[in-house]
Amino acid sequence: MSGREGGPIRVALMNDYEIVVVGLQTMLAPYADRVRVVELDSLLPVHSNVDVLLFDAFGRERVTGPVEQTINETDAKVVIYTWHLEPELVKHALAKGAVGCVSKTLDPLDLVGAIEKVSAGSIVVSDTDPAEAMAAEIEHGGWPGREHGLSARESEVLALIAQGLSNQEIADRAFLSINSVKTYIRSAYRKIGVERRTQAVLWATRNGFVPSRSRVILGDP
Repeated sequence: MSGREGGPIRVALMNDYEIVVVGLQTMLAPYADRVRVVELDSLLPVHSNVDVLLFDAFGRERVTGPVEQTINETDAKVVIYTWHLEPELVKHALAKGAVGCVSKTLDPLDLVGAIEKVSAGSIVVSDTDPAEAMAAEIEHGGWPGREHGLSARESEVLALIAQGLSNQEIADRAFLSINSVKTYIRSAYRKIGVERRTQAVLWATRNGFVPSRSRVILGDP
């Protein structure tokens, strides 16, 4: 399904972290004849006219304030791209106006297909088992801390710690159990060589876990 004027679907990618949106851009690049990434946004609203906004939920408060604000600020169809596909999250996201919730376990071709379905007017929700999402790691793309051996989930929890959230707040906003949060914290701390929360925040600040503010326009607005 094509975007405006019969060309590829125009897509904007949004996340708080530049490395995440750049990784998504790289993943979608081989399918430029079907989806054209025209803007990358970190902590900034979308500037270009786009058909679909792919909102990567890494390190975000999922479908609360940031996503709702994004939906209200754009005419594009907003798709949440996340590890977390629990029914509560999907229901809340769709109620706020998102038209899709897709799993990060999708391979690039399936992700492109989901974007095309959304552009054509469908509501798309991945049927990936949450247990698979918890165990899976994408072979392409990127996230802060990957070069230090952190998994996407460990990095995500560390990013939320760096933003000042308590363990319970992380569990609530990331739709994880408190025990899962503690497990990810222990494994992350072991990998980065810290023992206390203050040390983890300092390490995260020095290693790219502070949200970045940038906008890159790749096509005509």
